[in-house]
Amino acid sequence: MSGVRVLVGTRKGAFVLTADGTRTDWEVQGPFFPGWEIYHVAASPADPDRIWASQSGGWFGQQIQRSDDGGRTWNAVGNDFSYATVPGTHQWYDGTPHPWEFARVWHLEPAANDPDTVYAGVEDAALFRSVDGGQSWSELPGLREHGSGPHWQPGAGGMCLHTILPDPRDSDRMLVAISAAGVFRTDDGGKTWRPTNRGLVSEGIPDPDAEVGHCVHKLALHPAQPETVFMQKHWDVMRSDDGGQNWYDIGGDLPTDFGFVVDVHAHEPETVYVLPITSDLEHFPYEGKLRVFRSRTGGHEWEPLTQGLPQQHCYVNVLRDAMSVDGLDECGVYFGTTGGQVYASADAGDSWAPIVRDLPAVLSVQVQTLP
Repeated sequence: MSGVRVLVGTRKGAFVLTADGTRTDWEVQGPFFPGWEIYHVAASPADPDRIWASQSGGWFGQQIQRSDDGGRTWNAVGNDFSYATVPGTHQWYDGTPHPWEFARVWHLEPAANDPDTVYAGVEDAALFRSVDGGQSWSELPGLREHGSGPHWQPGAGGMCLHTILPDPRDSDRMLVAISAAGVFRTDDGGKTWRPTNRGLVSEGIPDPDAEVGHCVHKLALHPAQPETVFMQKHWDVMRSDDGGQNWYDIGGDLPTDFGFVVDVHAHEPETVYVLPITSDLEHFPYEGKLRVFRSRTGGHEWEPLTQGLPQQHCYVNVLRDAMSVDGLDECGVYFGTTGGQVYASADAGDSWAPIVRDLPAVLSVQVQTLP
């Protein structure tokens, strides 16, 4: 019977949760790297035993960890994240220049067909790649060298490249998202990039529909329909039907369209999930009710999913990398909270149960479907 492995990054270590295909009894391993912030834990699609972790701490800086046995043991690998060109400056909140400085790795994106190739999105925003199993890293400088780079500004969490979305049908095409610059697309393997934010409108910037400056929180697509991309923005839930070139609003009947996560059902390209929170100041569920919203119509109609979730006095948050789906026949959906709970639904969101409680604040959740 196939099973699932849930990889969880938290403020104080990483955890590996495993279950068989029934998804009822869970084994919890960890914490790995206790006391360290683990911004992201990511599994290789090309090798189910290869897992990556972004380990970060105020005292000792950034370290990439790699496991080759499904997360049982780990080894530190290369950490040479140096910008390829003279960093120059970007704009700070008040418009003054700020030098580009490497702080941490926010997101790891293993390549689909090669276990030794992995991409890293970092703060300050840049895209790196390793082709030797993480031993060495090099920047893809064309992104920062785009003419808009000096005008990028940090979001509340820093100026981070937090989403890396390869096109599953075209290895030269990729979307990335930067807070708070927006979405950028390459069609030539990362040599050149262009902003793809047409249709986005953001209050609080000098030109609300500018080419760059939009605070995008997360992107998601289904591999069978890669031209359709869903977005959770600082405000607004958006959709593109042309690979991110143009966007339109699909958040009409949500109670609030602020949030951090968005994901797509494993087998239904038009079924999408978001988890709204109250506002950009009040990072907790609207009305204190923890509700996942599902649309089976590509975002045109939304329904609240509440069974098994707390519906009063709930004030946790769900961060941008903290939702994932599995690939079993009945798609499972998972998310983690800043209160340390990881919730799972084995029926595409109809009902939920916590599979672990009382972890440190959850930063990331990724699910592997095991043979």
